[in-house]
Amino acid sequence: MNKVLEQSPIAKYYHAIQDGKINACYEIRTVCQHLYNNLYHPEKKYHYDADKANRVIDFCERFIHLPKVKGNPMVNLMLWQKALLSAVFGFVDDEGLRQYQEVCLIVGRKNAKSTLAGMISLYMLICDNEPQAEIYSAATKKEQAKILWQSAVDMVHKSEALRAYCKCHVADISCNLNGGIFKPLSSDSSTLDGLNSSVVFLDEIHAYKNSSLYDVMEDSTGARKQPLIILTSTAGFVRNGLYDAKIDEYQRIIAGYTDAKGYHDERRLPFIYKLDSAEEWTNPDTWIKANPGLGEIRSLEKLAEDVQRAKDDAGKKKDILTKFFDLPQTGQQHYFSIEDISNTGMFDIMEQKPRYGIGGFDLSQVNDLTSACILYQIPNDKHIYVLSMAWMPAESYEQHIQQDNVPYDIWKQKGWLRLCSGNKIDYHDVAMWFQEVQEKYDLYLYKIGYDRWSANYLVDELGQIYGKDTLIPIAQGAKTLSIPLQNMKSDFKNQNIVYNDNQLLKWCLLNLMVEQDSNGNYNTTKNRNDKLRDDSAMALLDALTVYYNDIENYQNLI
Repeated sequence: MNKVLEQSPIAKYYHAIQDGKINACYEIRTVCQHLYNNLYHPEKKYHYDADKANRVIDFCERFIHLPKVKGNPMVNLMLWQKALLSAVFGFVDDEGLRQYQEVCLIVGRKNAKSTLAGMISLYMLICDNEPQAEIYSAATKKEQAKILWQSAVDMVHKSEALRAYCKCHVADISCNLNGGIFKPLSSDSSTLDGLNSSVVFLDEIHAYKNSSLYDVMEDSTGARKQPLIILTSTAGFVRNGLYDAKIDEYQRIIAGYTDAKGYHDERRLPFIYKLDSAEEWTNPDTWIKANPGLGEIRSLEKLAEDVQRAKDDAGKKKDILTKFFDLPQTGQQHYFSIEDISNTGMFDIMEQKPRYGIGGFDLSQVNDLTSACILYQIPNDKHIYVLSMAWMPAESYEQHIQQDNVPYDIWKQKGWLRLCSGNKIDYHDVAMWFQEVQEKYDLYLYKIGYDRWSANYLVDELGQIYGKDTLIPIAQGAKTLSIPLQNMKSDFKNQNIVYNDNQLLKWCLLNLMVEQDSNGNYNTTKNRNDKLRDDSAMALLDALTVYYNDIENYQNLI
């Protein structure tokens, strides 16, 4: 072990999580594992510079007072804050330029994210060696943008050392060392064009109805060598804008940390603090997952009182789950985590020689992704084995690879994706695949589940091949799907579902979105990001719904 690296906040935080001293959610555990690995095995041209990491921590703890705390004490950073700062500022290239250019901090309310952002803004204003630094706190409303900025203003007022370099004005903070400036901006500001931003803070991104403000501010950093965008937020009640798109992207990045074939972005770093499931919300041992400042920054007693009051108040419960535990409500939520569905088990159908299977298919729009699957079991084996196939129009194939940033080409080479000639899905190809599997493996289809709104002519064709009674329409709604969804998650978590590590199916499962009603029933809902498809997951859900509803008869056949 390298003593210098092991003394880094990243290593200390990682070991505290691994040793069970800090209870962390899956996302934080995975990110910390990735960062720890990068201490010893850096990504490409980047390496960890302990001096640069320690410099920003020293700045905060030597020069920043906490203005809203009695007595204005000096900052004493918590380990999670030090680890975050070390990752952002410590990983650099050979020229000393930062690796990460976008950082996202999702954390429960009252964990001092504005205070942390304020400290970073002052460090960047004074110590970043950026000529004429332009730092902006931006939000949909000026009042929100000023919260972070005002935190920095208060810090300057309370520190004689900072006042030697910074001067606070009505609408900005200026630095006499480098001509730098720090301003709050709102989306309706007339000054958004022409900015040359070095650092941008975007606060409470759950309130952004679209990505226009983010796009403008990101574009404004284009001339800087090492720009930094920091996104901060709690979860939201209606996720239909920037938050939704960014969380999807960050979840894909996190999944890619443990999957060499997955999505990778070496410039973006997510720190997502949340509960792993809604079932944890009444368990005090889990609250730190979404509230890393619990006990020091955030009052444990106050949170316990809030949770107790919310137990009998549905409205308060929604607010608690969303704002304190970062579980989005009244809208979509991802149903599976990468941890839920991770299963590297493989099988050889030729050796197993199954006799009866259950099919499922999900038909997309004419130029989208269409999927089908066959699941089966064999005697004296609890596992459910899955064959999955997807189709895409040949004419839009290359375009989807570029625009969706998804490795359809690799999935095609692996045999998980086939192309239909022309610019439309040929549903006859789906029928032919079912027949191909049956003839190749002597696997008889006992039943086939499908969305009852599927194309009638495919249903008719399959009915002619397998018999009309084989086709089982699945009504799409909580009444039909809630129990199968819960059984599906349980079987995945227990690694009962084996799918030959089909990455296309895995990706679709991670994109599957659900809503939960007031009675706790689940229903699938369309992913608002049209680049993130769930078709293969829906095909499997249709097949599993048939399986769960007819399990005794099916298992008597095998």
